[in-house]
Amino acid sequence: MKEILILFGGNSNEHSVSIKSAESIAKHIDQNLFKVSYIYISKDNLWYKFHDDFAQLSNKQWCQNHEDDIIFNVIKYLQYFDVVFPILHGKNGEDGRLQGMLELFQIPYVGCSAVASGIAMNKSYTKMLATQINIPTLPFVVIDKDDYMVEEVSNVLDFPVIVKPMTEGSSIGIEVVNTISDLDQAIKKAGVYAKQLLVEPFIQGKELECAILYNNGAITGAVGEIKTIDHFYDYETKYQNDNAELIIPATISEDHTTKIQTYSKQLFKLLGNQGFARIDFFLEKESQQIYLNEINTIPGFTSISMFPKLFEYSGLDYQNLITTLIENAID
Repeated sequence: MKEILILFGGNSNEHSVSIKSAESIAKHIDQNLFKVSYIYISKDNLWYKFHDDFAQLSNKQWCQNHEDDIIFNVIKYLQYFDVVFPILHGKNGEDGRLQGMLELFQIPYVGCSAVASGIAMNKSYTKMLATQINIPTLPFVVIDKDDYMVEEVSNVLDFPVIVKPMTEGSSIGIEVVNTISDLDQAIKKAGVYAKQLLVEPFIQGKELECAILYNNGAITGAVGEIKTIDHFYDYETKYQNDNAELIIPATISEDHTTKIQTYSKQLFKLLGNQGFARIDFFLEKESQQIYLNEINTIPGFTSISMFPKLFEYSGLDYQNLITTLIENAID
């Protein structure tokens, strides 16, 4: 029986999302195939052996009560396992840093490579990469929150625009700006989460997502659609209220579905055909043009998250999806 280690938590702004994903994997992983252990990484980056109910982590005293479970020689501990399954969203878990450490010490892991993770985490790098293989992207401007002029945006883009922290996920810190007079305030808010910000047009249309993994070749799930009553699919809509509907399959043409799946395979191949990802697109309402939004190399992984739901619709249920990802990492 293979020894599997689930890494979760972390010191990113997506800490709580990671806990939800890990808890869901814990409930559904095939215990007949794998012996599973857990490491919880606290917000201050201490690594703990975890063997409690996940609900206990809501207690602010949990870390203080488990100081004996702190792991001081992390590498030695990780090397004991056959496969590490990082389910750490955002900074230090999804951006290639953790993957680079695992690669350096030749520890097998689930997910994209360090290089692919680093590129995908940076929204401007992702767009530049996509344009090299003729995948449409929206025009954009990169600004430094501490050193910019509003003309850098207004001379290039028409309003409304959307301001995004360059290296955050889960729609954290995103601000929609309708007029140039509101831009400074939006940059100030988004700048709490990253020094570099990406600004692009805010378009009306459908938000679409495609799941992909490597299993003797790149395999895509169905294309899904996010329908929300809010102005866009922000953090609160994703995780704190019930204002979004996941539509699977998306209400788009067969041609659009095929294009999105093809674009996803092309990008995934360019990033190394390793692990799994959710690749997000826009379909503009007026022009019916597809645009790449971003790549998530460790997408939300609860049983009701879009990534597993897209594969479930395509015939790969949640438990077998987990098994496939682990077995591919072992191979």
